[in-house]
Amino acid sequence: MARVLGDARLHEFTGGAPASTAGLRARYERLVAGAPDPAVSWLNWIVRLRATGEAIGTVQATVTGGLQTASTGYLTAGVAWVIGMPWQGRGYATEAARGLVSWLLGQGVVMITACVHPDHLASARVAARAGLSPTDRVIDGETVWRLSARQ
Repeated sequence: MARVLGDARLHEFTGGAPASTAGLRARYERLVAGAPDPAVSWLNWIVRLRATGEAIGTVQATVTGGLQTASTGYLTAGVAWVIGMPWQGRGYATEAARGLVSWLLGQGVVMITACVHPDHLASARVAARAGLSPTDRVIDGETVWRLSARQ
């Protein structure tokens, strides 16, 4: 994954810099250990090419809720996706994001959000194609996109 995520251009809209192999290893160890809050689940997948199994990116969801969530009483998820630069523009992010959203809805998640930088048009297209719509809400300079299974 260090090779896939090692391109500085992936940080154009999010800031920061690519993690080293050791940094990614430490991050993945934290993710595998799980969220410190028992009402939160961190779900992370590597996106692979179907034909070869080659890793090309990631999708992730932070799921919160259930009966433990006093304000809503239902499952919500924040999602994100990253596809390495050599594989961008081929529909992989859309396919992965759609698959993630569909899977989450099948697990009973009723509200899905994603934060997208307003200048990141490709990511906005992925969010829209995955069924999310932009809202007026902004977090850290990013537009919150939302899909609600409750009407």
